[in-house]
Amino acid sequence: MKTILRFVVALSTAFAMLPATAALNVFVCEPEWGALTQELAGDKASVYSATTALQDVHRVEARPSLIARARSADMLICSGSELEVGWLPLLLTQSGNAKIQPGSVGYLEASQFVPRLEIPKVVDRALGDVHPSGNPHIHLDPRNIARVADALAERLVQLDPADADAFRARVNSFRERWRAAMSRWEKEAARLKGVPVVVYHKDMSYFINWAGMREAGSLEPKPGLPPTPTHLAELVERMKREPAKVIVYSAYNSPRAAEFLSERTAIPAVMLPFTVGGTDKARDLFGLFDDTIGRLLATVK
Repeated sequence: MKTILRFVVALSTAFAMLPATAALNVFVCEPEWGALTQELAGDKASVYSATTALQDVHRVEARPSLIARARSADMLICSGSELEVGWLPLLLTQSGNAKIQPGSVGYLEASQFVPRLEIPKVVDRALGDVHPSGNPHIHLDPRNIARVADALAERLVQLDPADADAFRARVNSFRERWRAAMSRWEKEAARLKGVPVVVYHKDMSYFINWAGMREAGSLEPKPGLPPTPTHLAELVERMKREPAKVIVYSAYNSPRAAEFLSERTAIPAVMLPFTVGGTDKARDLFGLFDDTIGRLLATVK
């Protein structure tokens, strides 16, 4: 009997020493929402991102491994506004997980909580990859991160009320640090106001709008269509007449088109992280904006 008791005590002690399991399994479509969830939930959530900064989120396959992850998720967070339309509906259907279906508490479309840019008056596939609900790449305006954080905080409390106090404490801490960072970024980005920029894809629109920059051209002839020799030649001629200050492309883009234009116009090209993980410095949301602003300022000085 004493041996059995000692075994039970030892077993109980061993279990007590194991790390606590996360209360929520959160499936995110993009790294920025994974980073935000970790900021607000800490060890109260286990976060899995379907994509990385080196992937084009428009072009993702609903692989069996993603379906398996979605099947066990308590919450799903995506940008929405048709950004994931090519793969998310199939993933949701195949997962059979009622917790993360549209309309449920566990389903959150980040773009629904912010003012959206570039809502088209006409939806026509001939115009390229146009999103009827507006530009879905909302995360590069720091004000939008704050808006989504408020919405996400409410959902976390709804899904896991037992940890509500822990969520609220982390949310309040994040809000304070984010406000301070936004104040600093606004001062730093003041030097970017009015700067003309050539983009690769329409994924920088929210940052450009926030910083007061001006889009002077796009390496894509139409959104979602790869650069063509004819379009790049036209862009070279346009830059000779009305030169931009910088050409930008994201970590997931090939640099060739940007380098081609840069070599023929002497306009510097710079790779931006676009999302968390896009560069060594962009390890979290704070680093994402620090590095994006820093790279632009270093290029247009």
